[in-house]
Formats: sequence, structure tokens, C-alpha cells
Amino acid sequence: MATINDLVLVHVDNKPGFYARIEDISPDVKKGWWHVKLLVLTFPLQVYSWILDDSQVAGAPFTMGGTPLMVEKVESPVIREEPADPQAAPTPGDESAHSARSKVVSLLDRKKEKERS
Repeated sequence: MATINDLVLVHVDNKPGFYARIEDISPDVKKGWWHVKLLVLTFPLQVYSWILDDSQVAGAPFTMGGTPLMVEKVESPVIREEPADPQAAPTPGDESAHSARSKVVSLLDRKKEKERS
């Protein structure tokens, strides 16, 4: 079930329509229904407020004005690896936390190098 701050993909007419972030979910006067505020990630940004029931927030299809819609929670494709030993987890600022593959590139230094060239 999607909740506040989740990224969702809204399907319109059974096709991917737009992405949105759930800004707020508050109860409606009718039990089992919710006021869902969506920040629609378009240009310009838009805010939609829909009244949905439990199943619709959880991803069940519904219609609005005769148009089929569905809200699908988006999961990040990035796989986060958890350390096996919580004590071995790197702390911020720990130099050993950076692997040999990672490198911090200063954009300011790159700009200075370009200006010198």
C-alpha cells in the first residue's frame, strides 16, 4: 500500500500516465475513504486531491469520470546492501567508508581547471 512520500505511477486508460509523490493522506468523513494529495511530477508541477478508498490506495483499479485509473507504488531499482555486522557499518566522515570504485569529483575544481585552459 502506498503511503505519504511514496512515489507512485498513475495508469490512465490502462497505460502509464504520470508519476506523482503522495504528499498527504487524511481520513474522509466516510469510513474507509481517504483524501489523497498528489504532487504530480509534470512541468509545471501540479497538485491533485483525490478521494480514494483503501483498495484504490493499495493499487486496485478504479474509474474517474469514466476513465480507468490505477495508482501503483514505485519501488527503487537500486539495491541497498546492508552490512552483515551493524558495528562494521561506516560512519559519516569515515575515510575507510569509500570503496576503491567510488571517487568524489569536485565540480568547482573542474570549473577552475576549465578556466585555466
